[in-house]
Amino acid sequence: MYKDKPCAEITESDIGKRFTLSGWVFRRRDHGGLIFVDLRDRSGIIQVVFSPQVSGEAHEQASDLRSEFVITVRGEIKKRPPGTENPDIPTGTLELYAEELKILSESQALPFQIDEAAEAGESLRLKYRYLDLRRPELQKNIILRHRVTKAIRDFLDSKGFLEIETPMLTKSTPEGARDFLVPSRLNPGTFYALPQSPQLFKQILMLSGFERYFQIARCFRDEDLRADRQPEFTQVDIESSFIDMEDILSLTEGLLRDTFKRVLDIELEIPFKRMTYRDALERYGSDKPDTRFGLELVDVADLVQKGQFKVFLDALEIGGRVKAIRGKAMAGLSRKEIDMLTEETKSFGAKGLAWIKIKDGFDSPISKFFPEGVLKEIANRVGAEEGDMILFIADKEEVVHNVLGRLRLEIGRRLNLIKDGFNFLWIVDFPLLEWNPDERRFQAMHHPFTSPVDEDIEKLFSIEEEDLKRPDSILGRIRAKAYDIVLNGYELGGGSIRIHKPEVQEQVFRILGIPEEEARLKFGFLIEALKFGAPPHGGIALGLDRLLMLMAGASSIRDVIAFPKTQKGVCLMSGAPSPVEPKQLKELHIRTEV
Repeated sequence: MYKDKPCAEITESDIGKRFTLSGWVFRRRDHGGLIFVDLRDRSGIIQVVFSPQVSGEAHEQASDLRSEFVITVRGEIKKRPPGTENPDIPTGTLELYAEELKILSESQALPFQIDEAAEAGESLRLKYRYLDLRRPELQKNIILRHRVTKAIRDFLDSKGFLEIETPMLTKSTPEGARDFLVPSRLNPGTFYALPQSPQLFKQILMLSGFERYFQIARCFRDEDLRADRQPEFTQVDIESSFIDMEDILSLTEGLLRDTFKRVLDIELEIPFKRMTYRDALERYGSDKPDTRFGLELVDVADLVQKGQFKVFLDALEIGGRVKAIRGKAMAGLSRKEIDMLTEETKSFGAKGLAWIKIKDGFDSPISKFFPEGVLKEIANRVGAEEGDMILFIADKEEVVHNVLGRLRLEIGRRLNLIKDGFNFLWIVDFPLLEWNPDERRFQAMHHPFTSPVDEDIEKLFSIEEEDLKRPDSILGRIRAKAYDIVLNGYELGGGSIRIHKPEVQEQVFRILGIPEEEARLKFGFLIEALKFGAPPHGGIALGLDRLLMLMAGASSIRDVIAFPKTQKGVCLMSGAPSPVEPKQLKELHIRTEV
């Protein structure tokens, strides 16, 4: 009754026809005799012309229109006069000459103009999110979200997967981040936890014989936030039985190729490239490398040992590393700019930054500590040329990789070295366990349900008590059936083949220092279920919000979520989180202290 067609679906075949259209007043321009209004709905914009020769009444009403008034207008579709077309919109050659106008709702003065909202502060836009969401850019992102999730559902359905919901109120278990807790009124003193992932339940579904499960799952983690992280997020959760790692990787590649083709009409090349976990750290300093550009990390320890620079030699003496990267075309940096870059590396965790400019020779405070022949060897190994600068970090391995990896990305951004496109990469051959130096014990690199590779299972049962306390023990060399998928330097998702034998699962718990009683309390139903015939199974979880952010070309996942939280976990529009009535707390047997 309010509209015959969406605004942007009017085409040249409609010229001469009469239509009723409805939407918001995006812009209004009064040219004296004629009033022009850009009418906007979800589909887009069409120009409406109010002429006193066509309808004096509608023209007079149009004088009162302001931005974001909601109107219904009826009139004839005409072709725009030559020279007045707008090539930037689909209806740019057309306009509706209004014969009738009805104002459905008025708008008060706006806190920011819709067409200028991107320039408003993010806090203001989040407070008035209902206005921010009227922006065509954000509506496009939310529509993209719908199309992507539909494509994913259709693909997985075609492969025999069932969409099954798992509980939102569940048991608190250690999964790497703090749980959001929900008090139980019916069971005073006890708490539910919101799921960090459906991990245990999807494994139970495999043990229950459903074989192929997926879910567009809501997940919750109480952790510090950043541009690609929210306290509540969505993941594409997939689990399957009677499969191995190659099956999961192939399925995921097919899913992403189909989604990109259907939604963006982009043809992805499969199979995606693969890189081992160790290779990623050595070459890029990160297990989620952005491989769209070079500037790889280069080990120069054997070369710097030929010099006398004490910082390098001391780092190697204590078992550290010395690595370098090529600062392409950076020899022109001033000393002040280099000092600023040094401070940046310190903020990443380095003690300092050593550098050598290649500018009519070798220019650096440290060049005097090396024979010229060694300096040339270093330059050749790093691939540095005239006009470049070599940047060094010497420290413990994890510091060297972290700092140079982040410095590499910063240089890539500053010098515009990062190419456009979608660069997918599998990271494989993860260790099953990693050493926690603070707690002086091994912990699961992914989660405690990840299966070791078949050849390494025997090692799990051959360890001595002393192996649990030594970072260099055999435990650090046990490999996992785990895999991460990376897109343009973002970890898009990860998964593993799960442990399906109860004796292996119990041994992993023992190695992780989880006592039998604690394991029974936290994971008892899974351990018990494994004893009743468990198929080999595994899966993957893809971060839907991060995928959408990259597909949309957005800089933050907040731009692809309808109602996001701030970096402090606050919804500025609704005011959540907020205090509650004392009566509610009393019913829950909770007392707060501020």
